[in-house]
Formats: sequence, structure tokens, C-alpha cells
Amino acid sequence: MHPLILTVDCGTQSIRVAIIDPQGKRVGFEKIAYEPYFSKQPGWAEQDPEVYWKGFCSAVRKLKENHAALLSGLSGMVVSTLRDTAVAMDREGRVLRPSIIWLDQRKSSRKILFHLKDRAAFFISGMQNTVDIICANAKSNWMIDHEREIWNRTYRYIMISGFFYYRLTGQWTDSIASQIGHFPFDYRNHRWDSPGGWKWIGFGIDRSKLPQLAEPGAIIGELTSEAAEACGLPKGLRVIAGGSDKGCETIGSGCVAPHAASISLGTTATIQITTPKYVEPIRFLPAYPAAVKGAYNPEVEIFRGYWMITWFKREFGMAEVHRAKEIGVSPEELLDQRLAEIPPGCHGLLLQPYWSPHVKTPIAKGAMIGFGEVHTRMHIYRAIVEGINYGLMDGLEKIERQSKIPITEIHLSGGGAQSDPICQITADMFNREVFQPAEHETATLGAAMIGFVGLHIHADFSQAIREMIRYRKTYRPKAENAQIYRDLYRKAYRKIYPKLKNIYRDIKETIHYPPD
Repeated sequence: MHPLILTVDCGTQSIRVAIIDPQGKRVGFEKIAYEPYFSKQPGWAEQDPEVYWKGFCSAVRKLKENHAALLSGLSGMVVSTLRDTAVAMDREGRVLRPSIIWLDQRKSSRKILFHLKDRAAFFISGMQNTVDIICANAKSNWMIDHEREIWNRTYRYIMISGFFYYRLTGQWTDSIASQIGHFPFDYRNHRWDSPGGWKWIGFGIDRSKLPQLAEPGAIIGELTSEAAEACGLPKGLRVIAGGSDKGCETIGSGCVAPHAASISLGTTATIQITTPKYVEPIRFLPAYPAAVKGAYNPEVEIFRGYWMITWFKREFGMAEVHRAKEIGVSPEELLDQRLAEIPPGCHGLLLQPYWSPHVKTPIAKGAMIGFGEVHTRMHIYRAIVEGINYGLMDGLEKIERQSKIPITEIHLSGGGAQSDPICQITADMFNREVFQPAEHETATLGAAMIGFVGLHIHADFSQAIREMIRYRKTYRPKAENAQIYRDLYRKAYRKIYPKLKNIYRDIKETIHYPPD
């Protein structure tokens, strides 16, 4: 029997568990969906980590019903999870409160007091405002402000990935490639920040609350008896350090060189490359640790990217939702069939996809401009697809400018990557070849690649890509469409935020949303 890797991909809306062989074939797969979050107040988003754990156990038990022989022959398992979502746990490993997930918009009001020399350095470099916003967004600071008793009882404050590793192995260890969030992590050197670094004060987290760090591909430990009984996997199974969901998608789509950009058309839409050099695509915002040991993923994000498709279905697409249920297809499939009804550029309707504020654009809001009587709800749908891509095109330019390496090809992941019309629109807008992987669960594939390379079943990621990745289709840009998008991007899209930012500020000062 071939060696097999079990992968766990814990996302915002579902958890996926797969069994992958060394040729990249998915021989077993289960998915458990759940509500992405609950909200006690506007702008809040929380989830009980036990939802993720129970979903994992349920998915494995379903796998066992159909693939018991495969589970007994596993060589190891790799965990990939959502980012910037932490768990507060006590000394006995109990969860102390629901996780405040990455979608949450609450802010800390605690003022971060740096030494005078630090303040001066930040002011001179232009970093002062960015640091203030980053610290205000840290949920550790919010807990210190509002839940001091819980914070004082917190023995470990760890990512969702660290929560899984503890439940699986009993070890307080996490992967370097999962440390993407508001933590005192040194992104350049892939370790916790040096003593005296501003992040310890800025995030209010003691070193004692943090786990040990392991390189992606390293063996963290073995499955304990308790974990084996809970989920049905064999005791002693090797648990291998994985990476973030986006990082796993990047290698799972075949992007391990800086000329190839991975675009994830998921709940958060992102564009990133893999490079051995530390590159900040946006000044003072770090390059994330890649799932490739020692490498970096410079990235630009569109928060609530393809979440906007969910918003559109809820607000404008119920006809397709009901019809899709009647004929047994997804609503997105019906909506995508209608994309061709709308020409490139949506008859002048443009969308700016700032549905959630970014640390560099904290007052930004979403905008749609150019409405006329010709426009229909399907124009809005296509404008969402195009608007997300415009934001990612801006990100591509930033990454190219800082890396000084031209990006010549695009590899797609995420739910949007399953749509042929969206893939073609993306090729036209970026004016580059777009590769659509045959395996659409690229995070699970990337996690398996980490496992096979870590266990030396594949010598390196280049071999893993050759052996495990195939592409369903390559989309080539249509010159006429590419010209339309290039003109709209340069002449219109790039001017939207500079023209509207003062209006956004006036709106925020009047409405006070999102709250500071």
C-alpha cells in the first residue's frame, strides 16, 4: 500500500478531512459545515473552538465508516487552519471563552505606552499610526481591557492550529507557518519576537502564554490515547506541523517560485507568492511565514472577498437559491451561467471591495459607482467578481514592485476557482495565463505535500509538485477584454479610494461604524 497522509483543513465555514496519496489523489474525503460565527454585538464574530474539534471528530468517524483500511495505513497527519484566530486555554487544556475570529471588528481602547525612544522611532519612520491600529485590533488587548479575570487564568494563548496540536498530541507546540495574526512573532526571522521588542508590550502577551514553535514538516508528536478514542484515528499516528489555510493553498496550487502568484478566491480573497527573500508588499505589514521551510508569502488581502457572493445570494439571489435547490445544483452554478449576459466592465459599473476596513485603510467602506438604468442585479454580481479582482490587481502590482520579480502566471484556489467564467474573467483582467488546479481542495493537497516532504517520501516541494499537482484547464486572456479592464483599472478603479476617503471619514464620524 502507498504511504498516505490525512489532512485537516479547518476553515471559517467548514472543516475538511482528506486522505491523500503520494500522487496527489484524494482517496477519501469528508466535509462538515457549521455556522461561521455568532455575534453578540454588531461587528463581533466569535466561535467556540469545540465546534471545530467536534467537526473534525465527526468527519474522521465518517471517513472511518467508508475507509477503515486506509485509516489504519496512514503515515501521518497534517493540520491547516484559519488565520488570526486565537484560543485562550487554562492549565488543564480547557477553553476559557469562545475564540474571537478574524472577521471580528471590535477594537481595544487600551493605550499602548512605548518607551519614548520607541515612539520617536515609529514617528520618524511613519509607523506610529500603523502600530496603533495593529495594537487596537489585537484581541488579546481587548481581553485585557474587558475580561481581565479570564486573561489572568489563561495559561496558553494560541492559534486554532495550536489548539488542534494540543488536543491531538498533548504538546503545547505550533507550526511556524501558522503564526499569522496579532501575536509577538518576528516574521523576518520566524521566531517569537526578541526580548524588549515592541510587540510584547503592544499585544500584552507574556512569553509564558505562548507555545513552542516547530518548522513546517516537523513531527510535533503522536496521537494520544484520548485523541484516538475521540476521533477514531489510530493511537500513535504521527502529527506533522502544517501551515495556514492560505499558505497550504499556495503550495497546493503549485506556487513555490516568486514568478507564480497564488490567488485564493475564498471568504478572504488573497494574492501571494512564495519567495526565499523577506518582502513587504505594503510597508510595515509583514511577509507571512510560508509552508515551505524558511520561505515567505508576501500577500495582499481583500477581507470578506468571496463572502460578498454569500451576501449577494442572501440579498439579491434568492431566485437562484430556490431554483438551484429544485434542480440539485449550487446557486453559484446558476449565477455563473448568467455572467456571460454582462459584458466586461459591467456597462461602467465598478465596485470597490472594501467591505471590511484594512489596517492601512481603516476608514474605508465598500462602494459601487457608475449606476444607470441599464444595470440589473446581474451587473452587481459581475461587478463583485470584477471588483475583487481589481483589488487583487492592485495587490499584484505592490508585490511585483517590492519583490522586483515579474509575476507571469496566476494559479487559482478557493470556491471562485471552480467557476469557468470567473477563471476566464480573471485571465482577462490580469492579462496573464490562469491555471485552474484539477484538485479544487488545494489547501488539503498542500497540507499533504508538507507531510510527504516532511517524511522524505518526496525529496522536496519541486518533486511534490511534479508528482502531485495536475491542472484541469489553462485560461488565456482575450486581448480585447484585457484592454478594457486595463483602462478601467488605471483610469477609474485606482482613483476611487483617493477620491472617496474623506467622504468615508465623514460617514464614520457621523455614524460611528465600525466602532473604534
